[in-house]
Amino acid sequence: MELMELLKLRRTYRRFKQEPISDEIIDEMLTAACYASSAANLQPLSYVVVKSQEKVKAVFEHTKWAGYLPKEEGQPKAGEEPVLFIGVIENENINRGQYCDTDAGLAISNMTLAAWNHGVGSCIIGACDKAELSNMFGLKEEQKLHTVVAFGYPSHTSKMEDAKDGNIKYYLDKNKDYVVPKRKLEDIVKYL
Repeated sequence: MELMELLKLRRTYRRFKQEPISDEIIDEMLTAACYASSAANLQPLSYVVVKSQEKVKAVFEHTKWAGYLPKEEGQPKAGEEPVLFIGVIENENINRGQYCDTDAGLAISNMTLAAWNHGVGSCIIGACDKAELSNMFGLKEEQKLHTVVAFGYPSHTSKMEDAKDGNIKYYLDKNKDYVVPKRKLEDIVKYL
Protein backbone atom coordinates (compact mmCIF):
# COMPACT_ATOMS: atom_id res chain seq x y z
CA MET A 1 0.00 0.00 0.00
CA GLU A 2 1.04 3.58 -0.46
CA LEU A 3 2.00 5.15 2.87
CA MET A 4 -0.88 7.65 3.17
CA GLU A 5 -3.43 4.99 2.21
CA LEU A 6 -1.89 2.62 4.77
CA LEU A 7 -2.15 5.32 7.46
CA LYS A 8 -5.73 6.17 6.51
CA LEU A 9 -6.98 2.58 6.55
CA ARG A 10 -5.11 1.37 9.66
CA ARG A 11 -8.01 1.93 12.02
CA THR A 12 -8.95 0.07 15.18
CA TYR A 13 -10.70 -3.24 14.54
CA ARG A 14 -12.64 -5.11 17.21
CA ARG A 15 -14.15 -8.13 15.47
CA PHE A 16 -11.96 -10.72 13.80
CA LYS A 17 -12.08 -13.77 11.56
CA GLN A 18 -10.76 -16.86 13.31
CA GLU A 19 -7.85 -17.17 10.91
CA PRO A 20 -4.29 -17.54 12.24
CA ILE A 21 -1.57 -15.00 11.49
CA SER A 22 1.58 -16.53 10.02
CA ASP A 23 4.82 -16.53 11.99
CA GLU A 24 6.43 -14.55 9.14
CA ILE A 25 3.93 -11.71 9.56
CA ILE A 26 4.31 -11.79 13.36
CA ASP A 27 8.10 -11.60 13.00
CA GLU A 28 7.74 -8.65 10.61
CA MET A 29 5.43 -6.87 13.07
CA LEU A 30 7.94 -7.34 15.90
CA THR A 31 10.85 -6.27 13.70
CA ALA A 32 8.90 -3.12 12.80
CA ALA A 33 8.43 -2.42 16.53
CA CYS A 34 12.18 -2.79 17.05
CA TYR A 35 12.83 -0.32 14.20
CA ALA A 36 10.99 2.43 16.11
CA SER A 37 12.96 5.35 17.47
CA SER A 38 13.71 5.25 21.20
CA ALA A 39 14.63 8.09 23.58
CA ALA A 40 18.42 8.09 24.07
CA ASN A 41 18.27 4.81 22.09
CA LEU A 42 17.74 2.98 25.40
CA GLN A 43 15.24 0.55 23.84
CA PRO A 44 13.49 -0.30 27.14
CA LEU A 45 10.66 -2.32 25.60
CA SER A 46 10.22 -6.05 25.21
CA TYR A 47 7.27 -8.07 23.99
CA VAL A 48 5.22 -11.10 25.00
CA VAL A 49 3.57 -12.89 22.06
CA VAL A 50 0.40 -14.82 22.91
CA LYS A 51 -0.81 -16.95 20.01
CA SER A 52 -2.08 -20.30 21.30
CA GLN A 53 -5.90 -20.31 21.27
CA GLU A 54 -6.06 -21.26 24.94
CA LYS A 55 -3.76 -18.43 26.07
CA VAL A 56 -5.37 -15.87 23.74
CA LYS A 57 -8.73 -16.73 25.32
CA ALA A 58 -7.24 -16.31 28.82
CA VAL A 59 -5.82 -12.87 27.94
CA PHE A 60 -9.08 -11.85 26.25
CA GLU A 61 -11.00 -12.48 29.48
CA HIS A 62 -8.97 -9.72 31.16
CA THR A 63 -9.55 -7.00 28.53
CA LYS A 64 -12.23 -4.34 28.04
CA TRP A 65 -13.18 -3.08 24.60
CA ALA A 66 -14.79 0.01 22.98
CA GLY A 67 -15.43 2.27 25.95
CA TYR A 68 -17.81 4.52 23.98
CA LEU A 69 -20.15 1.62 23.20
CA PRO A 70 -22.37 -0.55 25.38
CA LYS A 71 -20.56 -3.81 26.24
CA GLU A 72 -22.92 -5.90 24.09
CA GLU A 73 -21.91 -3.83 21.03
CA GLY A 74 -18.25 -3.14 21.74
CA GLN A 75 -16.96 -6.42 23.18
CA PRO A 76 -16.14 -9.06 20.53
CA LYS A 77 -18.55 -11.99 20.76
CA ALA A 78 -17.71 -15.69 20.52
CA GLY A 79 -16.10 -16.32 17.15
CA GLU A 80 -15.04 -12.64 16.79
CA GLU A 81 -12.15 -12.60 19.27
CA PRO A 82 -8.59 -11.71 18.28
CA VAL A 83 -6.28 -14.57 17.35
CA LEU A 84 -3.12 -12.94 18.73
CA PHE A 85 -2.12 -10.62 21.55
CA ILE A 86 1.21 -8.88 21.96
CA GLY A 87 2.04 -7.47 25.38
CA VAL A 88 4.25 -4.38 25.34
CA ILE A 89 6.55 -4.49 28.37
CA GLU A 90 8.51 -1.65 29.96
CA ASN A 91 11.81 -2.82 31.42
CA GLU A 92 12.30 -0.35 34.25
CA ASN A 93 15.85 -1.50 34.90
CA ILE A 94 16.67 0.06 31.50
CA ASN A 95 14.46 3.15 31.71
CA ARG A 96 12.22 3.84 34.70
CA GLY A 97 9.22 5.35 32.92
CA GLN A 98 11.00 8.33 31.41
CA TYR A 99 9.79 8.57 27.81
CA CYS A 100 8.51 4.97 27.85
CA ASP A 101 5.04 6.13 26.75
CA THR A 102 6.59 7.80 23.71
CA ASP A 103 8.75 4.77 22.94
CA ALA A 104 5.75 2.44 23.33
CA GLY A 105 3.57 4.64 21.10
CA LEU A 106 6.18 4.64 18.36
CA ALA A 107 6.73 0.88 18.60
CA ILE A 108 3.00 0.10 18.66
CA SER A 109 2.43 2.36 15.67
CA ASN A 110 5.13 0.59 13.68
CA MET A 111 3.82 -2.82 14.74
CA THR A 112 0.20 -2.10 13.82
CA LEU A 113 1.17 -0.50 10.50
CA ALA A 114 3.30 -3.53 9.59
CA ALA A 115 0.34 -5.76 10.49
CA TRP A 116 -2.11 -3.71 8.44
CA ASN A 117 0.23 -3.87 5.46
CA HIS A 118 -0.73 -7.58 5.44
CA GLY A 119 -4.43 -6.95 6.12
CA VAL A 120 -4.11 -7.77 9.82
CA GLY A 121 -6.19 -5.43 11.98
CA SER A 122 -5.42 -4.39 15.53
CA CYS A 123 -6.83 -2.90 18.70
CA ILE A 124 -4.57 -1.21 21.25
CA ILE A 125 -5.87 -2.02 24.74
CA GLY A 126 -4.95 -0.16 27.88
CA ALA A 127 -8.20 -1.10 29.64
CA CYS A 128 -7.16 -4.46 31.01
CA ASP A 129 -6.31 -6.17 34.28
CA LYS A 130 -2.60 -5.38 34.18
CA ALA A 131 -1.85 -7.16 37.45
CA GLU A 132 -3.43 -10.41 36.28
CA LEU A 133 -1.90 -10.21 32.81
CA SER A 134 1.54 -9.37 34.27
CA ASN A 135 1.26 -12.54 36.33
CA MET A 136 0.14 -14.58 33.31
CA PHE A 137 3.05 -13.19 31.27
CA GLY A 138 5.54 -14.08 34.00
CA LEU A 139 6.84 -10.52 34.32
CA LYS A 140 9.70 -9.84 36.70
CA GLU A 141 9.71 -7.18 39.42
CA GLU A 142 11.49 -4.66 37.17
CA GLN A 143 9.02 -5.21 34.33
CA LYS A 144 5.73 -3.40 33.85
CA LEU A 145 2.94 -4.15 31.38
CA HIS A 146 2.36 -1.02 29.30
CA THR A 147 -0.31 -2.19 26.86
CA VAL A 148 -1.66 -5.25 25.12
CA VAL A 149 -2.41 -5.15 21.41
CA ALA A 150 -4.98 -7.50 19.88
CA PHE A 151 -4.56 -8.69 16.30
CA GLY A 152 -6.57 -10.57 13.69
CA TYR A 153 -8.00 -10.32 10.21
CA PRO A 154 -10.99 -7.96 10.56
CA SER A 155 -14.52 -9.16 9.95
CA HIS A 156 -15.84 -5.60 9.71
CA THR A 157 -14.78 -2.29 8.23
CA SER A 158 -13.76 0.90 9.94
CA LYS A 159 -13.83 4.30 8.31
CA MET A 160 -13.25 7.93 9.21
CA GLU A 161 -15.52 10.92 8.85
CA ASP A 162 -15.18 14.58 9.78
CA ALA A 163 -16.10 15.29 13.40
CA LYS A 164 -19.31 17.27 13.71
CA ASP A 165 -19.72 19.87 16.46
CA GLY A 166 -16.61 18.56 18.24
CA ASN A 167 -18.07 15.06 18.71
CA ILE A 168 -15.21 12.56 18.39
CA LYS A 169 -17.00 9.47 19.79
CA TYR A 170 -16.77 6.51 17.42
CA TYR A 171 -19.95 4.57 16.73
CA LEU A 172 -21.36 1.66 14.77
CA ASP A 173 -23.27 2.39 11.58
CA LYS A 174 -26.35 0.46 10.41
CA ASN A 175 -24.05 -2.33 9.09
CA LYS A 176 -22.28 -2.63 12.49
CA ASP A 177 -19.10 -1.15 10.98
CA TYR A 178 -17.06 1.37 12.95
CA VAL A 179 -17.16 5.05 12.07
CA VAL A 180 -14.41 7.20 13.60
CA PRO A 181 -14.92 10.99 13.63
CA LYS A 182 -11.67 12.93 13.18
CA ARG A 183 -11.09 16.60 13.81
CA LYS A 184 -10.38 18.59 10.63
CA LEU A 185 -6.83 19.68 9.95
CA GLU A 186 -7.79 23.37 9.99
CA ASP A 187 -9.22 22.89 13.51
CA ILE A 188 -6.04 21.42 15.00
CA VAL A 189 -3.12 23.05 13.17
CA LYS A 190 -1.76 26.55 13.65
CA TYR A 191 0.87 27.92 11.29
CA LEU A 192 3.23 30.67 12.47
